[in-house]
Amino acid sequence: MTPKYNRVVLKLSGEALNGKNQVFYRQALDFLADEIRSVYQSVQLAIVIGGGNIVRGRYLMENFQTTPVTADHIGMAATILNALQLEDFLQREGMDTRILSALEINAVAEPYTFKRALRHLEKGRIIILAGGTGSAGVTTDTAAVLRAGDLGAQIVFKGTKVDGVYSQDPIKNPEAVFIPRLSYSRFLRMNLTGILDETAVAQAKAKGVPIRVFNIFEAGNLARALGGEEIGSLIS
Repeated sequence: MTPKYNRVVLKLSGEALNGKNQVFYRQALDFLADEIRSVYQSVQLAIVIGGGNIVRGRYLMENFQTTPVTADHIGMAATILNALQLEDFLQREGMDTRILSALEINAVAEPYTFKRALRHLEKGRIIILAGGTGSAGVTTDTAAVLRAGDLGAQIVFKGTKVDGVYSQDPIKNPEAVFIPRLSYSRFLRMNLTGILDETAVAQAKAKGVPIRVFNIFEAGNLARALGGEEIGSLIS
């Protein structure tokens, strides 16, 4: 399939890497590596990774009274661990990758600058963007949209474990209605924050970057999304 897009940002939550009672789940990582390899040579791909499989800042604040800024930095550090694990699986599959982090940790990742990121993309490397934005109070969803703006990406793909955007959480409410297309404004009016952060959608609206939410754990869906197929939900 000929890709519709030349450069994209793929947002993966930390939960995409885990399994039941496991921080990392080998089957999930193997599956993601296979899906990414299937599009590796046909698109310039930047991956923004979350850290929720390891720790969430809200949990630290509620249970340990961790100060918000410290909790957010712990969460950003968790994304670096996920980036290292994902990179290892991608490299085993023969993909050329680089980790760029907004939090400087030079032994394992290059500091993020958009010019450095662009050079890697233009050389055909997959870049894994860790550390969020390096600033407290900014989710990795928002980081993905901001990086898309930096890099001139044509779209943000959010790969999840559900089929797209629903009127409510489909796991909690089996009567939730699937919404295949919606505007940025409609998303914000409906308060659909479970699947995607409101600030990310507001930033996407300001930058004119569409977001497609889809189930990345259905084989072939990443390639189909790149080909422009109407899978999942499009926010634009």
